[in-house]
Amino acid sequence: MTDLPPHSSDRPADQGEPLVPAEKKQGVEAIREALKTIPYSPGVYRMLSEKGEVLYVGKALSLKKRVSSYTRINQLPERLRRMVSMTVSMEIVITRTEADALLLEANYIKRMKPRFNILLRDDKSYPWLMLTESHEFPQITKQRGKPVKGATYWGPFANAWAVNQTLNLVQRSFLLRSCSDAVLNSRTRPCLLYQIKRCSAPCVDRISREDYAELVSEARQFLSGHSTELQQRLVAEMEQASQEMNYERAASIRDRIRGFASIQGSSTINPTSINDADIMTIWQEAGQSCIQVFFIRGSRNNGNRAFYPAHAEEETAADVLSAFMIQFYDNKPPPPSILVNCELPELKLVEEALSIRRGQKVEILRPQRGEKKDVIEHAALNAREALERKLAENTGQRKLLEGVAEVFGLPEIPQRIETYDNSHIMGQAPYGVMVVGGPEGFNKRAYRKYAIKGPVTPGDDFGMMREVMERRFGHRPENGGRPEDWPDLLLIDGGLGQFNAVRAVLADLGVTGIPIVAIAKGPDRDAGREWFFTETKPPFQLPPRDPVLYYLQRLRDEAHRFAITTHRAGRSKGLRSSELDHVPGIGAARKKALLNHFGSAKSVRQASLEELENAPGISSSTATAIYGHFHPEWVQKTSADNRSH
Repeated sequence: MTDLPPHSSDRPADQGEPLVPAEKKQGVEAIREALKTIPYSPGVYRMLSEKGEVLYVGKALSLKKRVSSYTRINQLPERLRRMVSMTVSMEIVITRTEADALLLEANYIKRMKPRFNILLRDDKSYPWLMLTESHEFPQITKQRGKPVKGATYWGPFANAWAVNQTLNLVQRSFLLRSCSDAVLNSRTRPCLLYQIKRCSAPCVDRISREDYAELVSEARQFLSGHSTELQQRLVAEMEQASQEMNYERAASIRDRIRGFASIQGSSTINPTSINDADIMTIWQEAGQSCIQVFFIRGSRNNGNRAFYPAHAEEETAADVLSAFMIQFYDNKPPPPSILVNCELPELKLVEEALSIRRGQKVEILRPQRGEKKDVIEHAALNAREALERKLAENTGQRKLLEGVAEVFGLPEIPQRIETYDNSHIMGQAPYGVMVVGGPEGFNKRAYRKYAIKGPVTPGDDFGMMREVMERRFGHRPENGGRPEDWPDLLLIDGGLGQFNAVRAVLADLGVTGIPIVAIAKGPDRDAGREWFFTETKPPFQLPPRDPVLYYLQRLRDEAHRFAITTHRAGRSKGLRSSELDHVPGIGAARKKALLNHFGSAKSVRQASLEELENAPGISSSTATAIYGHFHPEWVQKTSADNRSH
C-alpha cells in the first residue's frame, strides 16, 4: 500500500523553497524535476536510486498530488526522508482507475521487492484439487502450478498435507481414480486402491460409465459445498438398500458416509456459516507482524499458513494487512468473502481491486458477533502464538550469530553465511553446492547447485572448489561494488588445503572483505572435535558442548546433505540417459527397439553396419546414420571416396 506522510494534503507543494537538509536536497530536486511531467491521472510511481534500484512503488488517484507530498521533506517520517535522499529519478505508469493502479502496484512490489515497501515474502504456488474433464472416467488428483485446460479446480489448499488429506478422503468417499490416463489404459487387473476401497476400478470395467458419472456428479456436489443434501440422500439410499436386503450396497454407502464425517471433522476450524472465504488475521509485536490465513472452501478448512511480511516497525496492522492482501491475491483468485480482524484503510478501494481480480464481487468483513467472530478470534490466537514462537526462535538464532561473530572476530553479526561442499564418486557426476543460513535459519530459496564442468581430475576436490568459487564470485558489477547477495562469512567443508584453495581463488578474482573459515573433523574424523582454519588465527577447536560449535556443525551437515542429494540426483539422471539419446533421428521407439535387439547401448555402438540394417524397425538410412555417429572416421572416408569418384 502507498505510504502517505502524516496529515499531508492533496494540494501541490508550495513553490517556495522548503528548508531541506543538505543530504536530502538532491532527492527533493530529483522529485521536483519529475513533477514537471507527471500528470494528475491515476497510476503507479517508482522511485529509483543511483544504481537503478527500485526503492519504492506507490499508487495514487492523482500522481502529481501524491508525488508532490514527498517534496515537503520536514513533514515525512525519518524512513521516508532516507528514501527521498536516495532517490535520483522516478518512473510512472498511468492507469485507468485507482483500483487498476492498486493491482499494478502489488504486481510491481512482488516482482521488484523495493526495500521501502511492505513485502510479502512468499513465492510458492499453492496446491489445488483437480478433476479432469477430457476422459470418460475423470481423474481426481492434486495440481500445482499452471492450470490445465478442460479441468475443474477446488482450492487453494495451504500445503501439500492438506490437499493430500482431502484427496484421500474424497477417494474413500467417491471411489474416483487418481491414476494417470496411461496407467488406466495399461492395467489388466485392479490395483491396490481398489482392494482397500479407494477406487472403483474403471480400468478393468468394475464400474459402468453411467455409475462412474454419478460418482463424479456427487463429488462435484460435495466439493462445491452441498454436502448436507448429498449426505441425506445417501442415508436414504442406504436405508432402502438395507430394507431390500442388499447389504453389500448398504455397507458400501455406509463407508462413504463415514468418509464424509472424516472430512467434516478433520480440521480445527469448520464453520457452518462460512461457505467460501479466506480468514486473515494479523498480530503485531516487537515491530514485527504475523498474518494467519485460513482457506475455507465449501464450509471446509483447507488448511492455514502463517506469513511474516517485511515492513518498517512503525507500520500499523491495518496498513500491513491491506498491503499483504493485495500482493497475496496477485497470482490467485480471491474468494467472495475475506474475514479480517481490523478495519482496513481504503476498504472500498481494496474491495474494488479484488473484485476486478476475481471477476465477481468480493467483500471484506470484520465480524462483530456469532460464529464468524469466534473463527476470527481463533485465527488471531494462531497468529499471536506463531509470532511469539518466531520471536523466540529469532532471539536464539541471534545469540548464535553473535557467538559466531565473536569466535571469528567479525565486525558485526553475519546476516548471510554461505557454506560450500562437493560430492562425487571417483569423479563421476561431480557437483558443488552452496547453502545459506542467517538470522531466520536456512534460506533454502538461496541454495545453489553447481554441476562441475571441468576438466577436473577425479578426486581433485581443490579443483572442484576452485571452479565453484569462480562461478560464484566471478561476476562483479561494472562499478566494481560489492553485490548485495555476497556473504558476510564463507564456511568451507574441508581442511587447510580447501581453505588455501578458496583464498587463492578469491584473491585472483579481486574479492576482498569476505571472511573465510574452513571446518574439518581432523584425522580421526571425530565429529564434535572439529578444527577451524581462518586467516587471523592459528587452527583452533571450540569446546565440545559450545552452542556455536553445534550451529556450525549444522551448517556443515546441511551443506553435506544437500551435496549428497544433488550428486545422487545427477547420477540417477546420468544412469537413465544413454549414448543413443545423442544419435540424430533416434526417438524413444527406435531406441527401445535397438536396446531390445542388442541388449545395451555399448553393443549398438560396437555393431557393424550390416548388423544395424538387420535390426527390426531400423531402415538402411537410419542404420547408416547410427553407424556414422559412432564411427566418424568411416563417414570421412566414405565422403572422400565419393568425392574421388
